[in-house]
Amino acid sequence: MGNRKRKRGTIHPKNKYSNNPPDFALLASLYPSFKPFVFYSRDGRPRIDWTDFNATRELTRILLLHDHGLRWWIPDGQLCPTVPNRSNYIHWVEDLLSLDIIPNTNTNGDNVRGFDIGTGANCIYPLLGASLLGWRFVGSDVTDVALEWAERNVKSNPHVSELIEIRKVQFIKDTNSIEESCSESEMDLNGNMAEEAELLPSSSFDLPCGASTGYYGPPILVGVVRDGEKFDFCMCNPPFFESMEEAGLNPKTSCGGTPEEMVCPGGEKEFITRIIDDSAILRQSFRWYTSMVGRKSNLKFLTSKLWEVGVTTVKTTEFVQGQTCRWGLAWSFVAPDRKIISSHVNEMSNLSFMLQGIQRQFSAIDVLQSTESFFCSSGASCKLNASAFTVDITASNDQCDTIMKNGFKHLARCKHIQETSSSSSLHIPLNDICFRISIFQQIPGTLLVKGSLQHRDSPVSGVLSSIVQHLEEALKYKFCREKATG
Repeated sequence: MGNRKRKRGTIHPKNKYSNNPPDFALLASLYPSFKPFVFYSRDGRPRIDWTDFNATRELTRILLLHDHGLRWWIPDGQLCPTVPNRSNYIHWVEDLLSLDIIPNTNTNGDNVRGFDIGTGANCIYPLLGASLLGWRFVGSDVTDVALEWAERNVKSNPHVSELIEIRKVQFIKDTNSIEESCSESEMDLNGNMAEEAELLPSSSFDLPCGASTGYYGPPILVGVVRDGEKFDFCMCNPPFFESMEEAGLNPKTSCGGTPEEMVCPGGEKEFITRIIDDSAILRQSFRWYTSMVGRKSNLKFLTSKLWEVGVTTVKTTEFVQGQTCRWGLAWSFVAPDRKIISSHVNEMSNLSFMLQGIQRQFSAIDVLQSTESFFCSSGASCKLNASAFTVDITASNDQCDTIMKNGFKHLARCKHIQETSSSSSLHIPLNDICFRISIFQQIPGTLLVKGSLQHRDSPVSGVLSSIVQHLEEALKYKFCREKATG
């Protein structure tokens, strides 16, 4: 538990502030406007009053200017973001985009395109994403104040202004519900909203009947994303609370925020559920859908909802800044690569696959024990670590050959095919091969199984790949049989 608590205090390693937190004394000496907000505690450390909105706003302004070269301001009362925390989210999205598990469907070369749901007057995510990584953004919002100041902040930074589009969300409060849309297929997706027809014709997408109807606010993605548009990701800092009274319960901070930014009937749970419903319609219009989550207790419900709508992958993370914790939730409808092969590190030194649709009576430890049995049956030496969920395997030349032969027999048995392949076509190592199989819990019913060489300079091109392939078939046959035969 001690180690876990220490890890909680870390922030993303790519974050500019991971090893160099803001130096209030230095910033006060460089920016006279910030100096009045800095005071010194008994131990001589410079501090600011986090309950003072003017202090937190000025800190955000000078951090964006000093560290990112961005000119920025928001009027009183608007949500004031913290730069280190928002940078964590940006870098997490960067990590998601670099994962091999979801193939890159971007046809625009290296031009990453993101969508910021409810960008706010601060427009923080587009500004950081554009300045740090050169990403293009569409930032949406519904209030005139938010749209005006987001535009001002974009235009104040001509070096990134061409990368950012601010888009107005059209909203008529008396729109029809999703439930009604299911029975009125000829009606526009957001009710009688003629202005929306240009953005998203009703013939483009079908709303799933039975989708959540708990959210009745402005359009989020459907009705805002234009027909035919493609994005690499969306991101969102949702309204976390059900009322402004609830939003004001934390006496230790003052980040401002309007009701539109902070409050939603049903809170973040309903808001993110609507994003999930929209994503089930738009599906592969986005490579990754993501949202910040303020309450860990909501993750279980939201991830269950995701599997219900047919996503292929779910990822979660934790964002930490000081004593404040938020969680990141990401999902995709893009079919994952069947195997993740790192061709850049010593010829397939890492391979992994997703084990999805595991029958309920089985757990990760069952899969781990079956993995051990799979290799032990071929005579290989195995060492199972139940706490780390790993199996270390050492296999000789003959044992590798046995694994291959047993694997081909298993394939023939499972798929009713002739044994037309032979392990003799593979380069079986003359020396022992040492590798590790690791099991990672993704979400209930889904595991990531990863194979990696213990000695990266081992000349075993193709061998580990074939071994992991046979393991995948065996585990899927045993634990995911309902899916395999469905």
